[in-house]
Amino acid sequence: MARQLQTRREALKAGSTAIAAAVAHLAKPGFAFPTEDPGEELLPFLDMPRTPPNRLDWETLDTWITPADQVFSVQHYGVPEFDAGQAKLDITGLVERPQSFTLDQLKVLPKKEQLMTLECSGNGSSKGFMNAVYNGKWIGTPLAPILKACGLKTGAKEVVFFGHDTKEETLRKGTKRELTVKVSFGRSMSLEDALNLNVLLAYERNGEPLEKRNGAPIRLIVPGWYGIANVKWLKRIEIRDSRYMGRFMGRDYVTVRGERRGDEVVFVESSITRMRLKSVVARITQRSGQDGAHSLKAYGAAWDDGTGIQKVQVKCDEGKWQDAMLDATPRDKFCWTFFSIDLGSMEPGKHTVVSRAIDVKGRVQPSAQDDEIALKKTYWEANQQWPREIEVSA
Repeated sequence: MARQLQTRREALKAGSTAIAAAVAHLAKPGFAFPTEDPGEELLPFLDMPRTPPNRLDWETLDTWITPADQVFSVQHYGVPEFDAGQAKLDITGLVERPQSFTLDQLKVLPKKEQLMTLECSGNGSSKGFMNAVYNGKWIGTPLAPILKACGLKTGAKEVVFFGHDTKEETLRKGTKRELTVKVSFGRSMSLEDALNLNVLLAYERNGEPLEKRNGAPIRLIVPGWYGIANVKWLKRIEIRDSRYMGRFMGRDYVTVRGERRGDEVVFVESSITRMRLKSVVARITQRSGQDGAHSLKAYGAAWDDGTGIQKVQVKCDEGKWQDAMLDATPRDKFCWTFFSIDLGSMEPGKHTVVSRAIDVKGRVQPSAQDDEIALKKTYWEANQQWPREIEVSA
């Protein structure tokens, strides 16, 4: 196994230069959003609740890598209590050579850095929940060579990831055969995805050990996938020959979306995996002008599953879509891209500003009226355009 993992180290070395170049920008002051002039005044968004602790504050964000105190964390079974120093990660199931790793043993394996924007799949589902997203640099060891070194058996199709967090779940509620069992938090993906998506067993973020609330000591990192798939407090990886259908694969985190079939709307259920194309106007500033008008500028961010952002457009009130300027650096495949745009002069009063992202395949971020959002019956995958309302002072 050590021999196979050593050759992987050599392959990873070639890609480290690009990551180092992007991370180098972190040392430069004022690189996040274009530096605001001293005369610019922040315009608060109307009817928007202020950001609570441990959530992204769009109006004060000034770094491409999100500060630790603005990183969100979601726990479905609570934060588990266990001895992290004695914890082991087991790899079992359809493998010839089951393995068990301590954190120290993982740290001596080939190391990789992964820059990535991580978003909760419910982020954007309401005005009060638009701040569960952040950008960071993860450090860990790649999963694929470990799985291969364990010897995958014939018939292996599914990889299931279980955390230390557990809970008693009642199944078949309201029936004579009601069943209550204690289960671990679990998510899965196909073996093909596990081997080809640059999945990481992470133990550091931004050069620091993981915080307990964010999954220490070991967390799964899946570039381009929603947060629910990035299992925290990783305890066991199990290789199976059939689909895993736990609560967070087959019941919760399942999007119910209507699709038009001629005159009929057919509702389709799909388990949440890859992040959808999205952008948001993060903040707006104004600069005093003549005759009571004000010159406005908007700043924001756009991201997707790694497909690539081609452009971002911004619209004021009922005007035309205008192309924003995308920041040339820093950039990375799985990270958000910052943008800015001069909106020109606006008369005093209330105005609406909204953005939409367009990826390299020509896909356009949907509005709330588009079928992709309007026919969706669940709040997950809320990637609709979000109009921001402001008031320009006289």
